[in-house]
Amino acid sequence: MAAMQRRGRRIMMTDAERDTYLTEQRTCRVATVSADGHPHVGALWFTWDGTSLWLYSITRSLRWSQLRQDPRIAVVVDDGVEYADLRGIELSGEAVPVGEAPRTGETCPELVVPERLFAAKYFGMDTMPHDGRHAWLRLTPQTITSWDFRKLAAPPTA
Repeated sequence: MAAMQRRGRRIMMTDAERDTYLTEQRTCRVATVSADGHPHVGALWFTWDGTSLWLYSITRSLRWSQLRQDPRIAVVVDDGVEYADLRGIELSGEAVPVGEAPRTGETCPELVVPERLFAAKYFGMDTMPHDGRHAWLRLTPQTITSWDFRKLAAPPTA
């Protein structure tokens, strides 16, 4: 057990590595749970502001309706093909809707930064386009777990 814990610490991302990784990655998998306990997982675009993960979700989705009943959520962002290249982050906590739903662009100070980041990341624009079908969910994680198996191949640092 102790060896697993040491290895876990060795492959864990630093805060700076985590922030860079979440800024660069484009797709996450979002897990929600139904009232009867069945899980639902779907892919979604996101942005990270250094504190919270912002998810832009269709308001008529199963995800949205499940989160209205139970706000608990887990999100995984990962990549890599070969075992030695695997890396990722799992964030969990409660999803909180922010702004109007669906989002039409009404003034919402909390959304200025995530919408600017999201528009640049996915659309190459300065301002966020609104389609009247999506709305924002904020996940300020209660737990974050990360791994970067590429660190196993690297010599240990002092």
